[in-house]
Amino acid sequence: MTPPPAAPPIRVLIADDHPVVRQGLRTFLGIQDDIEVVGEAEDGTSAVTLAESLEPDIVLMDLKMPGADGVTALAELRARGVGARVLILTSVTERGHVLPAVQAGAAGYLYKDVDPRALVQAIRAVHDGHVLFAPDAAEAMLRAGSAGGPERGPADRGLAALTEREREVLVHIARGRSNREIARALVVSEKTVKTHVSNLLMKLGVQDRTQAALYAVRHGIGRVDDGADRAGEAARE
Repeated sequence: MTPPPAAPPIRVLIADDHPVVRQGLRTFLGIQDDIEVVGEAEDGTSAVTLAESLEPDIVLMDLKMPGADGVTALAELRARGVGARVLILTSVTERGHVLPAVQAGAAGYLYKDVDPRALVQAIRAVHDGHVLFAPDAAEAMLRAGSAGGPERGPADRGLAALTEREREVLVHIARGRSNREIARALVVSEKTVKTHVSNLLMKLGVQDRTQAALYAVRHGIGRVDDGADRAGEAARE
């Protein structure tokens, strides 16, 4: 029997204004069998342009860059309909930067002192559909949600409109689970999970899983730091 073809490598674009950082990431990621670095950008404007032309799966995005910063680049990527998932990799430790990045569309948020093995696991996790934060970033998200208090009005009506099963799916999304993992947990097909996800996104008035996870945090539904815990576990192995 002919073995199934190997999955294509995860295509990664590195966006960072420091050449040494870009070279270090390219060298380390280049030795991974399932990851291919397809390009480098030195600022947010170049990152948007290259993401459109190279069509990476993942953009490793720094926050502080000359010209267009990471959050501006994130917003522009979403405005242009670029499908790459963005994983923030930054040395900026001020927690106030986490929420704007997530609101702009980041699927993950890590710091540059992350263990290299954990970074690789994070890239794979985000590529698989997880929402992943470093523990400090996850705590900042939770604090931001708590400080803002429960949202009222249309958002509450959207939450009330969810079926019991859609609420269960939202909890799993907030915990960073992929559709496949949700399907296993709920003992349903992956196609059924996709339908639930589409329905709850529509009812909540959000555009993607990252925004759904943020919504869940603000309403005290589930947790968002499970993915970060996995990355930490990988670093300790």
